[in-house]
Amino acid sequence: MHRPSRRLLLQAGAVAVAGVAGALARVEPAHTPDDSFVTLRRRWREVTAGSGFDAGAEPYRTRLAEAGRRAARHRAAMAYTGTSLWPDQPFPSFVATPRRLLAMARAYASPGTGLTGDAGLAAAVAAGIDHYRRHVYADGADPAGNWWHWEIGVPKALLDAAVLVGPHLGERRSAALRDAVDHFVPESRLGDYSGTSTAANRVDLCVVMLLRAMLRADPGKAGLAVSALSPVFRTVSEGDGFYRDGSFVQHSTVPYQGAYGVTLLAGLATLFAVLRGTPWEVADPTVFAMVERSFAPFVRDGFCMDLVRGRGAGRKPFGDHDRGRELADAILLLGEVAPAADRARWQAMVKGWAVRETCRPMLAEAEPGFHARLAAVLGDDAVPAAPEPVGHRLFPMSARAVHRRPGWCAALSMASSRIGHYEHGNGENLRGWHTGSGMLYWWADGHADQYSDSFWTTVDPYRLPGTTVSTRRLPDGAGPAWGDTCPPGRWVGGATDGLYAVVGQHLNGLDSTMEAFKSWFFLDDAVVCLGAGISGADGVPVETIVDNRRTAAPLTVDPRAGWAHLDGHGGYVVPDGLRTLRERRGNRDYRTLWLDHGIDPDQADYVYLLLPGASRERTIARAADPGWARVLANTARQQAVQVDALGVTAAAFWNDGVAGPLAASGPCAVLVREDAEGTATVTVADPRCDLDGLTVTWDRPVAEVLRGDPPVVGAATGDRLTLTFGPLVRLEGASVTVSVRLA
Repeated sequence: MHRPSRRLLLQAGAVAVAGVAGALARVEPAHTPDDSFVTLRRRWREVTAGSGFDAGAEPYRTRLAEAGRRAARHRAAMAYTGTSLWPDQPFPSFVATPRRLLAMARAYASPGTGLTGDAGLAAAVAAGIDHYRRHVYADGADPAGNWWHWEIGVPKALLDAAVLVGPHLGERRSAALRDAVDHFVPESRLGDYSGTSTAANRVDLCVVMLLRAMLRADPGKAGLAVSALSPVFRTVSEGDGFYRDGSFVQHSTVPYQGAYGVTLLAGLATLFAVLRGTPWEVADPTVFAMVERSFAPFVRDGFCMDLVRGRGAGRKPFGDHDRGRELADAILLLGEVAPAADRARWQAMVKGWAVRETCRPMLAEAEPGFHARLAAVLGDDAVPAAPEPVGHRLFPMSARAVHRRPGWCAALSMASSRIGHYEHGNGENLRGWHTGSGMLYWWADGHADQYSDSFWTTVDPYRLPGTTVSTRRLPDGAGPAWGDTCPPGRWVGGATDGLYAVVGQHLNGLDSTMEAFKSWFFLDDAVVCLGAGISGADGVPVETIVDNRRTAAPLTVDPRAGWAHLDGHGGYVVPDGLRTLRERRGNRDYRTLWLDHGIDPDQADYVYLLLPGASRERTIARAADPGWARVLANTARQQAVQVDALGVTAAAFWNDGVAGPLAASGPCAVLVREDAEGTATVTVADPRCDLDGLTVTWDRPVAEVLRGDPPVVGAATGDRLTLTFGPLVRLEGASVTVSVRLA
């Protein structure tokens, strides 16, 4: 489930057992230790078991009663043997047995379950914890198998249940459980910030340490749990953690906002809420910036996009909606301790998600605590429902991009020398081979379930939308596990001015000889897609998948006019060679559009336009206007497009050279946008992250430079604009924008 990071992230040094680091926490001496732990246990119960609702009102009454009935069934089925606690869960049962004990403990601690405060239920939980501890989680046992079960999964559930049933565990059992946890999770695990003690794992380990502290009022371990969070808030430049561009990576090479990131944010929100007003209150505000910088860009209409969910993308149908709901829950909980301005924005954002979430309505799926918070926001007329934002977010350090326009959204998943093609592990995501080969997800209004409802178990894994792939057959789990599938290509990223973008990928196929240069130009109502230098020697065809939609909608194709239209979805302008297929895979219908580059192609290319949400009439009109987007270059050296109607000229320079009116002295991405007021912006980026200097020329008369921040070191105006940049390598692929006044 988890593995050590290959790269050194940073060394945090030994973390003190007592006390807290710097500004991370503050001590309030008005509390005595006993008072503080009473507060901690109460807060833990309120936050995790739920509070702030009327247990006698619907839907709480029904849900809590069902939780009580479920707990009663668990208690009735318990059978203490040397090989199990429940007959259907033979030991070690790392997941199911601890979870059942926790469900019983929550029924005891929650109001309205019919078993609230039931001493018999609490005694059963206590006996069950001790039985599992003696037969599986014993001090000195060999932690065979996945480390995560021994250090996070099992102790987190057992300690949570133990804290909820409180005195019913008794001193002897409590001491034995503490000793077992100390054996498997020693304080040294929160020393160096490396290996498996990073990012989301570090937050989980801190939660375990805090629960361990609560079990026997241990202020030293409480202080360690908080001080050890400090490295999580720092930005990194490689390996696990948060990057300056908002990327979040776990397992060294996997973008993971939608899985480990959810765990991290939910864990931090819980810690902030539980520790508030205690001697260990977390005071570092960095986490507040993460919400909108790292997480929100990957949530649309309440679901979290699969391109940041790692191996969990195909775990179950509608998993993307489940993760979106969990993020919304964490954000509202964190908002309770955030500054008022942040809280107001987040409530409006989550309310917008909930209002637009029609596939899996948030309230219908919410647990009682989240339901109460969300219902309060939805019922508050003073909180507006924020609309979907408009603009482009590029994450060069994690090879991801998200483009939002009114009525539609697109997201791009790539692989690079830093980011793996895909992640498989624990038997999951064994055919996600090509998700990093330029997979282009897109959603128009009404398509929130496009990749949710059994998409991953039924789609042709060789024909994922947007990708260019060798059709060479691959074994399940091809390539190393846990995301260690980075190709050699370093030019992955692009330039964005926050509205439009040029994004490119030097693609090397997974376990194949296939190579391609792919560019996407993200605009108002279209994505212009270029490919060049497509080559391979695998003895099989190479294909570019224009799209593969999970739908039975009618597909109309006019090959002579160069367009196709999928009713209710959108349009495609494909000048040459489009092939199509209608098929039923499992119990799902698909409409596939692709370009066949032939067996072992040599320098093949393609051009097509994606028009999300377009009507047939608009698709036909765009196909009849080939000059709308003029291709200035489409080679393995440069790819460039000019769209006069938008004032946009953009290029991916794979090498130095000239593309239309643009020239560059080295590999880079350039985006120029002119406006009607006689000004323009020139945006430049270094996707390879290795330029010590760069010169970009725009063959357009320019009167003056209005703004040019470092690393711009020189600018010449007149008949043309020449910009000289200093080192771009330190920007980690970020874009630099220069504003000019046209002559």
